[in-house]
Parts: sequence; C-alpha cells; structure tokens
Amino acid sequence: MKILVLHQYFLGKDDPGGSRFNQFVKYWEKLGHEITVVAGTVHYATGKKEEKYKGKWVVKESYSPKVNVIRTFVSESYNTSFIGRLWGYFSFTVSSLWGILFHVKKHDVIIVTSPPLFVGLTGVLAKWVKRIPMVFEIRDLWPESAIDTGVLTSRPLIKMAYLVEKLSYKFANKINVLTPAFKTKLVENKGIKEDKIVFIPNGADLDIFQPGAKENWVREKYGLSNKFVVTYMGAHGVANHLESLLAVAKQFNEDEDIVIMLIGDGMRKKDLMQQVKDEGIKNILFVESQPKHTIPDFCNASDICTAVLKKVDTFKTVYPNKVFDYMSCGKPILLGIDGVARELVKESGSGFYVDPEDSNAFADKIRELKANPNLMKDLGNNGLVFVRKNFSREALAKKYINELEKVVKK
Repeated sequence: MKILVLHQYFLGKDDPGGSRFNQFVKYWEKLGHEITVVAGTVHYATGKKEEKYKGKWVVKESYSPKVNVIRTFVSESYNTSFIGRLWGYFSFTVSSLWGILFHVKKHDVIIVTSPPLFVGLTGVLAKWVKRIPMVFEIRDLWPESAIDTGVLTSRPLIKMAYLVEKLSYKFANKINVLTPAFKTKLVENKGIKEDKIVFIPNGADLDIFQPGAKENWVREKYGLSNKFVVTYMGAHGVANHLESLLAVAKQFNEDEDIVIMLIGDGMRKKDLMQQVKDEGIKNILFVESQPKHTIPDFCNASDICTAVLKKVDTFKTVYPNKVFDYMSCGKPILLGIDGVARELVKESGSGFYVDPEDSNAFADKIRELKANPNLMKDLGNNGLVFVRKNFSREALAKKYINELEKVVKK
C-alpha cells in the first residue's frame, strides 16, 4: 500500500518527544509499504523551528528508503495575539493542504492524526480531492482537553473546533482511538456508530526501551550516585502541570538523598525553573530534551518513574505513552493521572495512583517505596511482563495495517 500520514508533530530523526508514528512507519516500511508523511516545521515541545525550515513553505526530506517527509509551514506567532494564535492554529491546516495537493501523488489511504484538531479539515478536503479513504485518529479528545486546560478560550474558535470535530468524524471512513475511554465518549456523547471505531492504542517500543544498569553514565554525568531518583520524562506544558512535582520536591528539601529529575522541554519550563529558584527548592534536576536513543538510559538510571497531568476530567480518558516506556524498562510507576491510565497501572501491577495535588501523600508513597526495594522490584517486573504481552508497538503496527487494508478494500 501507499500510505499518506498527516501528522503535524511527526519527529525528525533523533528529535526528542513522542514517536508513535516514527515507530509505525519503521515497521510498515519493513512490511513493504510506502509512506509519505506531511508534517509541520515547528517542534511541539519547544515551539521553535530549525533554521533550515525558516522562511520555507514546503521542505521535502528523505526519511528512509520508503518513507518521505514533506514539512510544511507552521507559524511561530501562537503566543503573540489573538490573530497570531488563530494563524498558529490554521497555518498548518492551509500549508499541509497545499503540500498534499501539489506535492503528493496518489496514495491508497490517508491517516489524519489529531491533535491539533484542525488537521481534520485538511484530511476531509484531501479525501475529496484525492479520492482516497480517510482514517481519523484521536490521540487526545479535542476540543475538550484544550478547553479544560485553558489552551482554547475564544468562543468563536471553540465553536469552530466543534464543527471541525463533527466534520472529521462524519467523513472519516474509520476512526482510531488510543484508549477505551475515547471509544465510550464517541459512542455515548458524540453519536458515532461503534462499528466505525477501531482501537489501536499507544504501546511499548520494546526494541528501544529495555531494562538496563541503573549505575550508568546518566548517574555519573548528573551527579546522581547514591541518590534516590524519581523521574518525569516528557513535555513541560500547561496540561502536564509539573507544579505538582515541584510541590512534592519541597517535601524533601531536608533529604539530600532524593532527587526529582524532570526531562524535557515546553512552554512552562522557564517558569518552573524560576519557581524552583524563587522558592529555594533544592532537589529538582532539570534536564534538556534528549534524543530517543538516550532516553532509556535516563529511565534505567531512575528508581521510580512518574507521569502527571492537570486534574481535569478529560485526562481521565488518556494513556500517556511514557507509562509504557517506564514499564518497558521495568521501573515502578507513581501515576498522578486518574481514569483509564490509573486502571492500566492497577491492572498491570506496575505501581500506584497518587493524587497529583496532594504533595504530602505523593511524598509518603515515595518514602514507602524507597524503604521497600523488594516491592519496587516486583512492581517493575510486573509492568515489564504486562507490556511485553499486551502492548508491543510492532504488533500494534501490524494490526494498524490490517485495519487500513480493510478500509482500502471497502
């Protein structure tokens, strides 16, 4: 098959961040398929673009022998004004449509992955013009999550977002959801027929994330020898609400043995670093974003790994991909996200749920695990067995191909 993927945040090689589709296209290529990815020029975590993309409307790249990437313009004016934010949302919608119409030949199927939700417009128009079936993938429930976190506040934009959502669902041949809760929401709240929905979740990159030595170069480089390390890996944005982890860190200001390591970047990072300085929080370690191939070393250098999100109902529906990464390295998990992610950690026996806004309880659970290394070992092993059995990314890539082939035949 020739597969067209519309994914604004598709990573370049060795870019830090979530690599769901980078892994999928790798496995699809091995199966003999040809893939074209239409992606944006601004990295989702940093909000910045590389020099080679500046001033360019379309940039063509060879990613691998059977995978080509077409990067199209994304505005960096998101935080400048209302007009800037509007153009920030829609610049990729316009430029990606241009890229598909004038730089992409006929494909068998198009996958449109959201957020941002407005790529749905490009997908619908591309489906009509190119006369190919469309699979619309939901990685996060927009516009609800954007409204709940305060990212989307303009009433006209919110109305427009709900309209785009409706059109995307209506004209999609299939809708892929990443969690069972997404499916429930679509069926019960959006009126989508169950047989239109497939479930191919986030998964574990078992070829990249594997258990390894804790006393590795990471501990040596960052002065973590003899430290008990609690690690968060991922975006430092509004939704992630890492202020909750700073509050936890303050509980250990007099305990020099415990370090909370925050790896990544995002629009809130500078503010978080300033808060640490202003409040005299001693045991927070900020680490810059890392290329994918080094992240397992950071995970293995940790004693506990954690994931947190802002405490809003929408996030009760998500599976954070980092949780699968933690399991793949055999690390115990403290999860500050209620809902299906909490159920996942409970079912796997890989860790515990902690209220992200109760820093005392969060800190007590860290102390409990620190005092019980056998429990930590058991939790890590449980997660590793569970993820290898149920969430192999390679197996999920094959399942995705099977669903795409059904859509194309139909």
